[in-house]
Amino acid sequence: MILVILGTQDKEFPRLLKAIDQEIEKGVIKDKVIVQAGQTKYHSEHMEIFDLLPAPEFEKLMDQADLIITHGGAGSILSAIKKGKKVIAAARLAKYREHHNDHQKQIIGEFASMGYILELKDFHKLGKLIEKSRNFKPKKFESNTPNMIKLIEDYIENSNHTSWFNKSYPLAPYGIYAVVNFIIFWILFCLSIDTYLNVVISFVITSMIAVTWQKTHQRKVFLLLPILLLVLDLGGFYLIKMPILLLKIVINIIIVLISYIYYRLFH
Repeated sequence: MILVILGTQDKEFPRLLKAIDQEIEKGVIKDKVIVQAGQTKYHSEHMEIFDLLPAPEFEKLMDQADLIITHGGAGSILSAIKKGKKVIAAARLAKYREHHNDHQKQIIGEFASMGYILELKDFHKLGKLIEKSRNFKPKKFESNTPNMIKLIEDYIENSNHTSWFNKSYPLAPYGIYAVVNFIIFWILFCLSIDTYLNVVISFVITSMIAVTWQKTHQRKVFLLLPILLLVLDLGGFYLIKMPILLLKIVINIIIVLISYIYYRLFH
C-alpha cells in the first residue's frame, strides 16, 4: 500500500496527485493508494482520498504502508523516516502557488543527501523513482535526528539564506494589481475623464482582472484590495488636496501594504 501525505497547508498541491494518477493509469503503480489530502481538492477513480484522517487511523496506515509519497514538510518526512519507511518527497513550489516560497526544496535536498529519502524533482519521472524505491534502503533513523531537523528548518526559514524573492512572493499579486490599477487610472486621466468616474471605472476593470486571475478559493481575500482601493480613492480625492496622480500612487501603496499585512496575519 502507498500512503500519500500532502500536509495541512492552506494551499493546494494537485500537481503531485495528478502525477500519481498517471502512473496508476500506466500500470506502474499497482498498489492501493490512500491519500491524506489536507486542503487539496482532487477527484480520482484510482485513489482513496481523505481530507484529514483521525490520528490513530493515520498512524496505522503509516505502519502498513510499503511506500510513503509526501510533500516537503519536515514533520511529514520525519514521521515517516522514524518508522523506517521508504519515502519519496516532492517539494511544493511558489511558482505554482503551492507554497509561499521554495524552502521545501532545501528541506528535501538535505534529507535526500543524507540518505533518508528519495527526492522527486521531475514529476514526469515519478514512475522511475518508484521503481528505484523498491531497492532503496533508507538510512536508519537516529535519536539525534530531531535536533538536526530543527537546525535545517532554522537555517532555511529563519536565516537570510531564503531569497528576498521567496520571502516577498505573497506580495506580488497585490503589487501587480496596484500597478495595473494605476495604469488604467493614468490612461483615463490623460483622456480627461472626471476623477470620480475614473476611480469607479478603474475599480471595475481591475476587479474583473482580479476575479479572472485568482483561483476561486483565493478571491474572497484578494478582492479586499480593490474594495479598499475604491473606498480610499473616493475618500482621498474628496478630502486631500494634492496632485491627483501623486495621490493615486500614495493610496495604492498604502492599500498594498494593508492587504499584505492582512494576508500574512490570516494565512
